[in-house]
Amino acid sequence: MTEPAGTHDTDDGQAEVRAFLAGPAGLEALGQPGAAVQTVRTHISWIVLAGDRACKLKRAVRLPYVDFSTPQRRLRACLHELELNRRTAPALYLRVRRITREPGGGLAFDGAGELVDAVLEMVRFDGDLLLDRVARRGGLTPALAEALALRVARFHADAQPAEADGAAPLAAVLDLNERAFAQAPAFAPQEAAALNRSLRGALDRLAPLLRRRAAAGRVRHCHGDLHLGNICLVDGEPTLFDCIEFDDALATIDVLYDLAFLLMDLRRLGRAQIANFVFNRYLDETGDTDGLAALPFFMALRAAIRAHVTAQRIAPGPEGEETAERAAAYVALGRELLEPAPAGLVAIGGFSGSGKSTVAAAVADRLGPAPGARVLSSDRVRKRMHGVAAQRRLPAAAYRPEVSQAVYEAMAEQAAGVLAQGHAVVMDAVFDREPMRALARQCAARLGLPFAGVWLQAPRPVLAGRIATRRNDPSDATVDVLQSQLARAGDTPAWTPVAADAPADEVARRVLAALGAGD
Repeated sequence: MTEPAGTHDTDDGQAEVRAFLAGPAGLEALGQPGAAVQTVRTHISWIVLAGDRACKLKRAVRLPYVDFSTPQRRLRACLHELELNRRTAPALYLRVRRITREPGGGLAFDGAGELVDAVLEMVRFDGDLLLDRVARRGGLTPALAEALALRVARFHADAQPAEADGAAPLAAVLDLNERAFAQAPAFAPQEAAALNRSLRGALDRLAPLLRRRAAAGRVRHCHGDLHLGNICLVDGEPTLFDCIEFDDALATIDVLYDLAFLLMDLRRLGRAQIANFVFNRYLDETGDTDGLAALPFFMALRAAIRAHVTAQRIAPGPEGEETAERAAAYVALGRELLEPAPAGLVAIGGFSGSGKSTVAAAVADRLGPAPGARVLSSDRVRKRMHGVAAQRRLPAAAYRPEVSQAVYEAMAEQAAGVLAQGHAVVMDAVFDREPMRALARQCAARLGLPFAGVWLQAPRPVLAGRIATRRNDPSDATVDVLQSQLARAGDTPAWTPVAADAPADEVARRVLAALGAGD
């Protein structure tokens, strides 16, 4: 990989340390005698893989943003990296090992001799369990995506708030981007310049919002590098690892800017629907909706950074051409994410079992600015109002008419807050009563925004069959509840009817066509 300008690299002097880590004495001390060894070099580290262990050795480099040029500096960096990553991955990050020179001249772990270097000892995991690989092979299911969203949300809730200017550090990032693009011949100057202009214009508009969020404690010591390649499955659970450890300021950011890297990466891989699902489950957990206007900017900025970082790896040959294409694709994605998209409110109604929640999740990524519409489900809003998990059943008293009225009013209030920031909303509820439908229409009308109502309809046996096969679902509806809905049903609402007696993908296509948002 090409090193950034200003690199001072002395890591050839670490050859003895790498030989020790890969040799009999080092492997014995790691409990991996005779194991096959693989060594991977990154821009600031060497990673020695042996058996079920990985040793991360900081390269002896001095760069504009990091200095690992002495053993003492590398030891401190390892200790800090251990501390930070044990916040999210304690099962992976085991300990820091000092490498010392012993009286006989040889190297040892944690001896009494002079400090020569330091390594971070980690548990090795299967690379196929990295979420970028899981996503590429179609394994990022809704259940796994929900677990990921909750993991990130809870990490952000526990992260340490910081006093910071929410806008000035991002202006510095844009300055750095401009310099980096100028040094990267992979990009047509006009393309990079257009992206930079758009990003600067967006930051100018958003600066007051970002400063308000910082004052409210939304700037925290986050992960900082939260792409899919830094998330793996450990015992089936999504685990965040390899956070930014060499500069705390780079990871002290708005929590939505941290989330934006993950959302952008999913869209890059063609998983926009999963990105929207993660976005919505994150907001269901955090309620952090006052920064939605900044999300397209945050995602585009992440794409721009990845563009020039990727461009640094371009080398001659076919592989270099592929790298250049990836870098250019990031620039195109950044510009796409900043394209204006209209806000509006879509209400999806229908009796229990009509597939409202499934359809809402399937169409939301196609509506409004990135990462798509905020989906407000009456089932989830009701559970949140009662302080219980989405899959926990509520008693019948939680469905009294006055409680349902409060749920619909809360949905309308939340929808108004999202719409006011220029984002789209999908409201998912039965909507079998006119007063409830009026709340949705009036919410959009007060803001002068478009409204569309969709009514999903299917024969009773189809509805009842779907209800009977539900598992771990936020809806508490039973076949008896469905029967009550059908018994009191009046005229079909004056909303666009859509036949819902087909597979979910087909119903979603019908809904998008009805909304004029199809292909």
